Amino acid sequence: MRHGKKFNHLGRTSSHRSALLSNMACSLIEHKRINTTVAKAKALRVYVEPLLTKAKEDTTHNRRIVFAYLQSKEAVTELFRTVAPKIAERNGGYTRIIKTGFRQGDAADMALIELVDFNELYNPNAEEKKTTRRSRRSTTAKVAVEAAPVAEEKVEEAKAESTDSTEEKAGE
Repeated sequence: MRHGKKFNHLGRTSSHRSALLSNMACSLIEHKRINTTVAKAKALRVYVEPLLTKAKEDTTHNRRIVFAYLQSKEAVTELFRTVAPKIAERNGGYTRIIKTGFRQGDAADMALIELVDFNELYNPNAEEKKTTRRSRRSTTAKVAVEAAPVAEEKVEEAKAESTDSTEEKAGE
């Protein structure tokens, strides 16, 4: 019976479960998608989506609350710098769970959990990366202009050497 069982305990103690979810949340934020079991993915979604909502407003208080859950400075920095601006307009549903089949060893139901705004295949409204060639052209143009006189000097030196060697051969 599941009387009063509000969330999946994942067959772990409370401290083990919180450490597991914290580590999985850090990995999800850093890599933008992770492969895990369906049960862990569903538990992770419940764990990480409130943190993503907190990250939309960058205050010291929200950073401290998120750090209390994640315990990783790098993950908190990544969350507030890159993830939060992309999800700013979204009202919820920051993650997507895609079932991928069964694991070979124990036939566990596997899934891919990812951040919705970081998948280019499912997100057709994503802006394409713009390439700026202005800086590249200016540097290559300068290099080409500087290299031209050097190349001319080498050609002149090579001609002079060839004429000297032909004169020496003729004198012999």
